[in-house]
Amino acid sequence: MAQQGTLVAVSVSETKGVRKHNVKRARLRPDWGIEGDAHAGEWHRQISLLALESIQKMQALGLEVTSGDFAENLTTQGIDVPHLHIGDRVAVGETELEITQIGKECHTRCAIYEQAGDCVMPKEGVFARVLRGGEVKPGDAVTVAATTTP
Repeated sequence: MAQQGTLVAVSVSETKGVRKHNVKRARLRPDWGIEGDAHAGEWHRQISLLALESIQKMQALGLEVTSGDFAENLTTQGIDVPHLHIGDRVAVGETELEITQIGKECHTRCAIYEQAGDCVMPKEGVFARVLRGGEVKPGDAVTVAATTTP
């Protein structure tokens, strides 16, 4: 069953290891990622996604965090991001992504982990490669176009 949601934020950073800042729009290049983002490149983690609902969990713990603070590129609402599977196809506006990794291992504890004793990105964030490029912006539709089984 297809999931429908909305893109609520697009975030980029020029260097790795820092929080990303929100932008009004971004261009995704096939097999690369977001133009101008430090995490773009010819690898399997070109784009990172995190649900707004995951960020709200951290806000409920008293943290003053927002989209981009977890170094995610795309913040969605209404999509069950933590339960996507490797191989799932996700349409974001005119682009198409393929999920390549679920979660990640954090080798160092970030400031968010130090403040809250937990962080949602390692468990609830996902990574993707860009299959079809184009422009994305907040307000774009997000659709899980094809779902694989685990």
